[in-house]
Amino acid sequence: MDANEILDYCLAKKAVTESFPFDNETLVMKVDAKMFLLMGLEKQPLSINVKTDPEWSAELREQYPQITGAYHMNKTHWNSVLIDGLKKDLVLKLIDQSYELVFKSLTRKIQESINNS
Repeated sequence: MDANEILDYCLAKKAVTESFPFDNETLVMKVDAKMFLLMGLEKQPLSINVKTDPEWSAELREQYPQITGAYHMNKTHWNSVLIDGLKKDLVLKLIDQSYELVFKSLTRKIQESINNS
């Protein structure tokens, strides 16, 4: 997968916005106002940071050397994922879970507003 595929996949989800709050190279994807994915556009090989269930994070880190605790983030909940060498299905599953975890952390009112839009 490349950065454009990841961007398009994220933007197809409900209430997703993109921004560069940290610098001109780190793209941040948010649902409502909460981050669910970060992607360094200038960094090669391409990597993303995603939120994952802590138990699944441990399994992923054991199974895939491309998945590690996310730099400058809570390593219990966030993983850095080097895209090279991973199957597209796994990358999409990681993005989906990150979105869902963040979406579920929103208030019920905001969730309903997003679902009804």
